[in-house]
Amino acid sequence: MNLKSTPMKVTIAFVTGVIIAGGVATAATNSTVSSVTVCADNRTQALTLAKSGTCTANKTAIEIGSNSINAKSISALVTPSVVSISVKTANGGGTGSGSIYKTSGTSSYIITNNHVVESAVSSGSITVEFADGSEIAATIVGRDRMYDIAVLQVKKGNLPAIALGDSSKISVGDEVLAIGSPLGLANTVTQGIISALNRPVTAGTTDSTSYVNAIQTDAAINPGNSGGALVDAQGRIIGVNSAIATLTSGGTSGSIGLGFSIPINEAKRVIDEIIATGKSTRPVMGVVFDDVTAETQAKIIQLTSGEGAEKAGVLVGSIIKSIDGVKISNRDAAIVKIRSYAPGSVITVVMTLPDGSTKTYKITLGTAPAV
Repeated sequence: MNLKSTPMKVTIAFVTGVIIAGGVATAATNSTVSSVTVCADNRTQALTLAKSGTCTANKTAIEIGSNSINAKSISALVTPSVVSISVKTANGGGTGSGSIYKTSGTSSYIITNNHVVESAVSSGSITVEFADGSEIAATIVGRDRMYDIAVLQVKKGNLPAIALGDSSKISVGDEVLAIGSPLGLANTVTQGIISALNRPVTAGTTDSTSYVNAIQTDAAINPGNSGGALVDAQGRIIGVNSAIATLTSGGTSGSIGLGFSIPINEAKRVIDEIIATGKSTRPVMGVVFDDVTAETQAKIIQLTSGEGAEKAGVLVGSIIKSIDGVKISNRDAAIVKIRSYAPGSVITVVMTLPDGSTKTYKITLGTAPAV
C-alpha cells in the first residue's frame, strides 16, 4: 500500500493487521472533581447509583467524575462491546477491530474502518469474534472510504452496545483507553491521553484517500487496532481508531505514541446514514484546490457552479487561512476540516484574496454522495 505523506512529516499508515495468503484544542482543567460509584449493566450498559458502593454480579462498578481513569473498571465494562474482525480473500486477508453500535432482538450493527473490510466487498468473507470467543459471519451494510467508516451487520441480537460519548467536549490531557485487537490479540487495552485535536490526517492509496480531522493519542495503537474504540474516563466511545504515524524511513511498524482516531461525532453522522440508507453523504464547499501549492497553502483555482463558495462570492485565486477559527496551512488541512461538518452547515472562512487583502465569508456547505 502506498501511503501519502502528511504535513506532519511522517507517514500515516492504516493499522490493519495484514495476513498474506500464501490542531488545536483547549487544555484540560486541573480542578478537583468528586467521584461517585455507579453500576453499569453488563448487557445494556444502563447506569444506576451503587448501593453502599457495591454492585450485583451482572453489573460492573465504575467511578464517575474522578480526575483519573479507572482502567480496570472501564476495561471490564467496555471490552464485551469491542470485537475482533477477520477478513479472508483469495489473495490473503487481514484483521481489525470493531465496536457494537446498535442491537435488537435478532441482529446487531458493528462499526469499523472501511480499510479493514474493503478487500471483501466483491469476494471473500468477514468473521466477527466476540469477547467470549464466539464467532459469527458478518455482512457489509455500507461503507464510506472518504471517512474510512464501514458498518457491518451480524445475525445476533441482544449484544452489549458501546456507550456513545461526545467528541466535541474532550480536551488535550484527558485520559483515554484504546481497546481492540492489535496483531490479532483480542481484548487488548492500552492507556494514554489525548495528545492533540483537529489533526489533519490523510491516509490510503492514491485513488482511495481518507481524510480525518483526527484525535491524536499516545495510547498504544498497533496493526489490528483499526476500527477499535477510543474511550473516555466513563467508558464512552469518543473515537474510532484508524491510523498510526511511522517514521518515514521505517514504513509500517509498532506504536511510536502517535495514534489517530476518527472523532465519534463526525463518524456518527456517517454511521447513521449508512444504517438508514446503506449510503452516506459528504459536505461540499464547491471549490477546487491548486495541486501545485497543495503542501503549503489551500489555494482555490476553480469554483463549482451553484455551490456554497460561488454563492458567497468567493474569488478564484483566494487562499483559505482559517475555518471557524482553526488555522488552515495547506490543501489537506482544508479538505479535512470541511469534511468534519455535516452537509448544510454554515462555516466561517477567512481568506486572503488575490489582491492580498483579507475577507471573511459565511459559506453554506452543500451535499454530495460519498464515494
